[in-house]
Formats: sequence, C-alpha cells, structure tokens
Amino acid sequence: MNVMLVIDTSQTDTARVVLDYQGQRHERVSTSKAQKSQMLLPVIELMLREHSLTLGDITDIEVATGPGSFTGLRVGTAIANALGYLLDIPVNGKKALVNPIY
Repeated sequence: MNVMLVIDTSQTDTARVVLDYQGQRHERVSTSKAQKSQMLLPVIELMLREHSLTLGDITDIEVATGPGSFTGLRVGTAIANALGYLLDIPVNGKKALVNPIY
C-alpha cells in the first residue's frame, strides 16, 4: 500500500496535512494558535492513528515549497526532511543525501 503524506505550512495561521492512500485523500487543517512547529507532528500522529496507520506505512512525502511565509515553509520542510531521512523515503521525489563526516 502506498501512503503519501502531504504537508502544507505555507499559510500564516494554518497547517494542512493530507494522507493520500487507496485512492482517497484525507485532510486535516489545524488553525491552532500554537506555533506550527508545535502542532504539526501531533496532527500527523493523530491522522495516522485515525486511519490505523503508522509512520512506517508512509512511502512518500510531499511538502509545499511556496509561495508563503518563510518561517512556515521552513517548519514544513524541516519536518518533512526529518521524517524522510528517518523513514528512508523520498521527499518531493528525492531521497536524502547522506554523507556522514566522521
């Protein structure tokens, strides 16, 4: 099963998370007054739980890259890249480049 996670933090006061799988799109928009960096991961976790999925089920991540609030875009991109690296899956179609410096 292919599960795509879509993250959109381009709007100033909202964060949108979409799970796209089995031909359906499930969306949640958070308009919390909390900072996006504090609300985004709990929203992702809640959506996964609602659909009986885990982080390990995600096969691809798409993140909005703009236009929008620079800080908001940075938050969405940072979380998407961290999850992509952790899960070893592509973000916006590209895998993380890992060149450890020891």
